[in-house]
Amino acid sequence: MQNLEKFINDTEMSDLDPIVNMAIIHFQFESIHPFYDGNGRTGRIINILYLVLQGLMDLPILYLSRYIIQNKKEYYHHLQAVRDQEDWEGWLLYMIQGVESTALHTQQKVLQIKMAMMELKNILRQNYKFYSQDLLNHLFNHPYTRIEYVQQALMLKSRQTAATYLNQLANDEVLIKKEGRPNYYINPFLINALAKDN
Repeated sequence: MQNLEKFINDTEMSDLDPIVNMAIIHFQFESIHPFYDGNGRTGRIINILYLVLQGLMDLPILYLSRYIIQNKKEYYHHLQAVRDQEDWEGWLLYMIQGVESTALHTQQKVLQIKMAMMELKNILRQNYKFYSQDLLNHLFNHPYTRIEYVQQALMLKSRQTAATYLNQLANDEVLIKKEGRPNYYINPFLINALAKDN
């Protein structure tokens, strides 16, 4: 583990491409298997955090877990092939292909969210006097919101004003209201974009 930690943090240990280093780090972490449970999840998180650390991403949005889980048989095959036959090339190609596939999927997902945002923007602009870019942005920060979140995001003095906005949108079936303590409001435009499989 100490050697792995040094490899992750000491840039002078390797002059390889960061994606190649990420694949090496992942293999090493999974081979050490330091925890009783959760090594796979932790290893996949380390992948993303390493790419952020190397400046290849500003935010950890490259969800490599999806690719690894969908190609689990190949994943274990390539891990074992490194151990048994030192087949680093197969492992590196598998991981590089995973980064490419995930990046393309993420790019498509971002476009779907942008399209959903434009659709909701047009609805709000055309039908509601209280439309604002801040409200739209807030509704796309999370799949759901609550009255106090809208009040804070829009810096409204009155909680009732935020409740009026959300209830109007729910009554018009733009948002979905879920009764509870407190009530919350689901943005189906964002939910559908997130759920859509490319």
